[in-house]
Amino acid sequence: MVTSYTTEVLIILGLGLFVFWIWFQARERPLLRSVAILVLGDVGRSPRMMYHAESFAGLEFETYVIGNKGATPIPSLLSSPNVRFLYLPDPPKPIPGVPFVLFAPCKILLQIFHILDALLNRVPHPPEFILVQNPPSIPTLALVWLVGRIQGIKVIIDWHNLGCSILALKLGQNHLFVKVAEWFESYFGRSAYAHLFVTRAMRDYLVENWGLKGMKTVLHDRPPARFHRAAPSETHRLLLKLRPSLDVSALPSFLPPCTPPNSTPFTHLTADAPIDTLTLIVDSAFDGTPMPQKRSDRPALLVSSTSWTPDEDFGMLLQALTLYEHKARAADGRLPKVLMVVTGKGPDRARYIQEVAELQGEDGWRYVRCISMWLEAADYPIMLGSADIGISLHSSSSALDLPMKVVDMFGCGLPVCALDFACLDELVKDGVNGLVFRNAEQLASQLESLLTGFPNCQTLDSLRRSLIRNTPIEPGRMEHLGLRSPDSPSAHTDAPDWPGHAEEPGAVEEWEWSSWSQNWDRVMKPLILSDVY
Repeated sequence: MVTSYTTEVLIILGLGLFVFWIWFQARERPLLRSVAILVLGDVGRSPRMMYHAESFAGLEFETYVIGNKGATPIPSLLSSPNVRFLYLPDPPKPIPGVPFVLFAPCKILLQIFHILDALLNRVPHPPEFILVQNPPSIPTLALVWLVGRIQGIKVIIDWHNLGCSILALKLGQNHLFVKVAEWFESYFGRSAYAHLFVTRAMRDYLVENWGLKGMKTVLHDRPPARFHRAAPSETHRLLLKLRPSLDVSALPSFLPPCTPPNSTPFTHLTADAPIDTLTLIVDSAFDGTPMPQKRSDRPALLVSSTSWTPDEDFGMLLQALTLYEHKARAADGRLPKVLMVVTGKGPDRARYIQEVAELQGEDGWRYVRCISMWLEAADYPIMLGSADIGISLHSSSSALDLPMKVVDMFGCGLPVCALDFACLDELVKDGVNGLVFRNAEQLASQLESLLTGFPNCQTLDSLRRSLIRNTPIEPGRMEHLGLRSPDSPSAHTDAPDWPGHAEEPGAVEEWEWSSWSQNWDRVMKPLILSDVY
């Protein structure tokens, strides 16, 4: 006990001296066209922050990405000469025999030291901007507030959700720690140079209740332009690569027989099948040799991305799949088998995988299989673009954010069934670009409606056509399709609130969108280049 207390005191004193030394030493002025992007977590599993870094680097900003090392970042960041990764040490693991009330403060103090060291020493000069992801809020918001004050750096907070609402899921809304966390988050987040929000609902709530200062704008998530509906050739290559994941004991007798590399459970090579336009676009070197096509006897491919946490009720999905199993058995061949692929990592994964194993045991599911896999950043959009239906279980602890997984699915032309919550209609328009459900029974009915007659399903095809019509297409792809870019952008109601970018009276946002880069240029470039404009 004494040793632990002494360690805490020494850490606090050392941290205080470190900040005191930084405060009074001579530092140059912030370097223009530079940014530090802070993620207290796995950088490779923070897509929105990686897209920010990609966009900053594209404007020739010297870009420093600070966070924990884990999943491989997107290739464009790894190859960019303007991007440097400053990885933080992994947080210490709990020490057996040391009470949580002693271990937790030490863990936070070590995080504070490593973050300050990265921002104040490892970044070679003060950046013009610090862009910080929130949540987590503790200790990052206080640290960027402090560093911004010390060095005259402009702090931009990207509000993904509220840290206090996530904590409330575990402790309850009225718990003292939740109240303290809310005060911390509002106090240190209030006075940033600029605030970005993933929804209009979040902007309106925080502006009204927390009195945010600085510039405020909604930056809805948008898919990168490289996200697209996969051609059969791309699907074929991906499934060949993922063969080990499809060779688990529950699958060989469930999936159609195949003989790699000529066929997979979903595709096969055929010389007489017509080559679709998307294949010609993706495989520009096509020389007339046999190309992969989708098999007519394939199962329907369903995809869901999850972090396996309490704010996503995976049990609801298993209940819906069980109900679909009963419907398929009674449908006399009108409903297909379905393979449910769940991507992601998280704390509840092992518990649910065990439940899945019991459901699809010897006397269990006949029409349904569910597997979990982790996909590399380059493979994830191809999996989405190859699937037939996407499922979102995101429920939002604050009811103020939106599921980025749905944005990714829409970018890949994938129709979505999404769990309903307060501001979902900013993204999913029920019956237009997806379907909204509130319980397992509704989800099972939607799967039945969309998959009846598979692979020729009128309802599913209608949703898919709507998405393809409104999904951004890169200029090269548009030329191949004989299309042209719109003459003028759609009106938006999430216009920035600084001079020169006021919202037009009566402007109505259409759910059709541009790519991430086009949307980022519209919203962020005027903010970070305000001195130039």
